[in-house]
Amino acid sequence: MRRRPLALLSFAAVPLLALSLASPALAQAPGAPSDWGTPTAPDAAWPGTIALTVDATDTARRVFHVRQSIPVTPGPLTLLFPKWIPGKHRADGPIHKLAGLKIRGNGRPIAWTRDPGEVFAFMLDVPEGIATLDIEFDMLTPTSDAQGRVVMTQDMLNLQWNTVALYPANHAANRIRFAPTLVLPAGWQAGTALELQARNGDILRYGEVDFETLQDSPVYAGRHFRRIDLDPGAKRPVHLDIVADAPRHLEASDAQLKAHRALVTQAYKLFGAQHFDHYDFLFSLSDRMGGNGLEHHRSSENGVQPGYFTDWDTQVAARDLLPHEFVHSWNGKFRRPEGLATPNFQVPMRDGLLWVYEGQTQYWGMVLAARSGLWSRDDAMAQLAMVASTYATDRPGLAWRNVQDTTYDPIIAMRRPQPWRSYQLSEDYYNAGALVWLSVDARLRALSKGRRSLDDFARAFFGVDDGSWQVKPYDFDDVVAALDGVAAFDWATFLRARIDANTPPLDGLEAAGWRLVYTDTPSAFQKALLGQRKLADYTASIGLTVRLEDASVAGVRWDGPAFDAGITEGATLLAVNGYAFEPALLDDAIKAAQADGTPIELVLKHGEVVKTVAIDYRDGLKYPHLERIPGREDRLTEILKPR
Repeated sequence: MRRRPLALLSFAAVPLLALSLASPALAQAPGAPSDWGTPTAPDAAWPGTIALTVDATDTARRVFHVRQSIPVTPGPLTLLFPKWIPGKHRADGPIHKLAGLKIRGNGRPIAWTRDPGEVFAFMLDVPEGIATLDIEFDMLTPTSDAQGRVVMTQDMLNLQWNTVALYPANHAANRIRFAPTLVLPAGWQAGTALELQARNGDILRYGEVDFETLQDSPVYAGRHFRRIDLDPGAKRPVHLDIVADAPRHLEASDAQLKAHRALVTQAYKLFGAQHFDHYDFLFSLSDRMGGNGLEHHRSSENGVQPGYFTDWDTQVAARDLLPHEFVHSWNGKFRRPEGLATPNFQVPMRDGLLWVYEGQTQYWGMVLAARSGLWSRDDAMAQLAMVASTYATDRPGLAWRNVQDTTYDPIIAMRRPQPWRSYQLSEDYYNAGALVWLSVDARLRALSKGRRSLDDFARAFFGVDDGSWQVKPYDFDDVVAALDGVAAFDWATFLRARIDANTPPLDGLEAAGWRLVYTDTPSAFQKALLGQRKLADYTASIGLTVRLEDASVAGVRWDGPAFDAGITEGATLLAVNGYAFEPALLDDAIKAAQADGTPIELVLKHGEVVKTVAIDYRDGLKYPHLERIPGREDRLTEILKPR
C-alpha cells in the first residue's frame, strides 16, 4: 500500500515539455526561493469559477482523464498541484502520477515549465487575448499494490479531488471556486458529501464549491452500491454509502445496522453538537481496492475487507474505523491544531499537536465502538490490553524519543516501511496518545469524585457552535484551558510529563482500576485480529511476529530474545527444533522451554544465508489481558458504558 511506485513517463507530454524549455524566461533563477503557497492577499477571490470534469470510465487502465477550464487574465501565472494533504499530515500529493499535461488558450498550445525549486508548480505566461485556459492531463492510478494504494478497479473507485485538479498559486483554497463534474462507468452509483445538482445518464454535475470544500469531499462510486440511512428523519442526515466487490457483501443484519445507528447517537451524546449539514460514511468492502481511513468534515473514506458484514465475528478488529473517522468531524476538521489549519495545500503543515488530533480521536474511537455496540466491553478491554502491552514490552525506542517527537513521523518517515519499528517508533501519537487521554479521563473523574470526565471536555471543546463547520483552530494553551474548565488542575504539567517523557504513558489503566497481565492464551479479540491479518504473534514472549502465509518474520522487537539471537525482519522460518515450521510447533517449543529450560532452536533463511539459532527464553507464551485491581474504583467500565 505504501511502496514506492515506479517512475512514469508520458510521451504525449514530451513535445510540450520541449516547447516549455525553450522559454527560460519563465523559470526562476537557479537557487531562487519558491513560495507559491502563501496567499499574497488572503481574502482575494480568484475571479470566476474553474470548471473541472473528471472522466472515470477508463477502469481497465485505471486512469482518471481530467479537463479544466480556468478563467485568467494575460500575464505570468503559476498553477499548483496540491502537495500538503489534510488528514495525511504530510506532503503526499501524488505529483509523480500526473501525466500528459497540455495547456491551451483559444485552441493554441501554451508553453509551461516546472519550477525547479518547487516541482508541484507549473509556470506559464498567458498571452494577450486569452480569457480562459483549457487544461488536460491524466492521473495514472496504481494498477497493482506495488505502485501504491489501488483506487480504481473494474467495480469501484475512490476519487480524491486533490489528485485531479490544478489551482492558481498564492491564493487561499477557500477563495477559489470550482464547478465539478464526474463521468462514471455505465450504471454506477456514487456517494459523496457534494451536492448533486443534476445527473444526465452517467454524467454527474455537482454544485459549485470552493476548493477547500471540494478537496474535503471525495467520492466513492461503484457497480455494487448500497446507501443506508443511519439517522432516519434527522434534519442533518447521516448515511452509510457502501461499495463492494460483489452484491453479497452489501448484506447487513438488523443488529449490525442497529450498532451503526447507535454510533451516530452516541457521538451526538458525547459532543452535543454537529458540525455538518449532512454526513456520509464512504465505505468500501474490497480486497481489490486498497483499504484506507481518511477523515473529512462532512464525510470520511473508509476501506476494509469484503467480509465486514458477512464475516462479522472474524472482522471485529475493523469495527473501530468508522467511529474513529466520525470523531474527526469534531476533532481534526472542526477543531483543528493551528499548525494544520493552513490556507491552501502548498503551505507546510506543523504536526506537533497530533497527540490531540489523532491521539484523542483514537481514544474516542475505541470508546464509541464500545458504547455503540460495534464492540463488546470485552472487545474494547482486549484492544486496550494490546495497546498497553505494546508500550510495556515493544517500544524501547521511547528511551531515546518521546510521544511528542513522533508527531513529526508523517513528515520524517511518510509511512515508509521501517526495519526496526519498535526502536525507531512510528506515529506513536495514535496509541500512546490514546493512553495519555485515558490518564486524563481517569484524573478528571478522580478530581471530581466521578461527577466530571473527558466527556465534559469533549462537549466544551468540540461541541461549541452547533451547526457551524467553519474551522476553529486551537493550540496547546487552549487544550489546557478547556481541561481546567472541567476540573482545576495543573494540566500543562500533567500533559507534558507524559508526551515529553522517555517512558510509556501507562498510568491511566491503573488509575481506571485495571492492570495489564499476561496469560498463555490470546483473547478472542486478539485471536480474531491475528486471523484477519494472518499473523502469529510472539511479541511479548520471544519478541517476533510471523506471517502465516509464507512463514516470514514480519517484525522483531529490538533487544528482545529473537533480536539477541540475531533474527531480523524478512527472514523465513524453516524449522523449529528439527521439524518444519508450524505455529503450533513454535508454541510447543516455547512451552517446553518454560518447563525444562531447553533452548528454542530455529532454522532460518535470509537471502542466501541459512542459519540455526538458539533462543534462550523461559517465560512461556504471553498474551495481554486486563485484570481488575482489587479495591480500586472501576472507572474503565464506566467510561465504556453507553450514554
